[in-house]
Amino acid sequence: MKISVLGCGRWGSCIAWYLDKTGHEVLSCGLADAPEFIELKTTRHNDYLSFPQSIEISSDLGFAIQRAEIIVISISAQHLREYMADISKYNLDGKVIVLCMKGVEESTGLRLSEVVGSFVDEEKTPIAVWVGPGHPQDFVRGIPNCMVIDSKNEEVKKMLVKNLSSSLIRMYIGNDFIGSEIGAAAKNVIGIVAGMLDGMNYQSLKGALMARGTREIARLIEAMGGNPLSAYGLCHLGDYEATLFSKWSHNRMYGEKYVRGDKFEKLAEGVMTTKALKKLSAKYNVDMPIVSALYDVLFEEKPFEKAIEELFDRSVKQEF
Repeated sequence: MKISVLGCGRWGSCIAWYLDKTGHEVLSCGLADAPEFIELKTTRHNDYLSFPQSIEISSDLGFAIQRAEIIVISISAQHLREYMADISKYNLDGKVIVLCMKGVEESTGLRLSEVVGSFVDEEKTPIAVWVGPGHPQDFVRGIPNCMVIDSKNEEVKKMLVKNLSSSLIRMYIGNDFIGSEIGAAAKNVIGIVAGMLDGMNYQSLKGALMARGTREIARLIEAMGGNPLSAYGLCHLGDYEATLFSKWSHNRMYGEKYVRGDKFEKLAEGVMTTKALKKLSAKYNVDMPIVSALYDVLFEEKPFEKAIEELFDRSVKQEF
């Protein structure tokens, strides 16, 4: 299939590399003046991988869209709306948009598929999401993992799973579009907290964080109309090893450096997703103590130790 991958950062470049490896005709598209694009264009490699000659590299967005049967978007979640304003200038009829990015729009609380849906006719341009665990550093070493494709369009997600699966990534068919998106976005928030625990040498609390964090996100998914069990699947709990423990997790590393007073220069999607989940918690009247505690640390300047102390001081409740 002819696939254009829009975005050539860590994940965008990995997706292009993977889709080429599975036999598709791949074009990697980025902004002409972006450092990551310039590096790939001039050297055909970055810190994570090397592109074979079979992958075309271009900054021509119109050409990338025109040639594609499938358009994969992998950029910063908070820039999706402005990017879609550019993409929607072109004819997208008959194409499938696949979002391989995790987040919730901070300003509106909208899921990313809802942001895209405000620009396209989903009957003519179906939208899917590609979520789940894994790191480029593992995939390029041949270490396999499992991921999920979800969409409101049953035929589209089955087609994508069939065509994008390989021995390196086993694709599963998602059955909860809301849960898949919210679960995937929220795991980055839990990842920041995990990093803060690492930074304070409170690693023994990670078990409680995993148990209670998953329950908290399950409640939100259910309140939004999704299946609470999705929080226990690949989109969320199944991604905890890669997000809460891995040295390559940007969100975990952000949290660790934050409590140590160091700066983390790379993108940590969970920061703005924390703001978005705080809004969704209020909108749907869902108690989310971990999200609220992290929000207070990141945006209200509350010391992390104080936030942990207040979590422990909460009134006694049943576990489930």
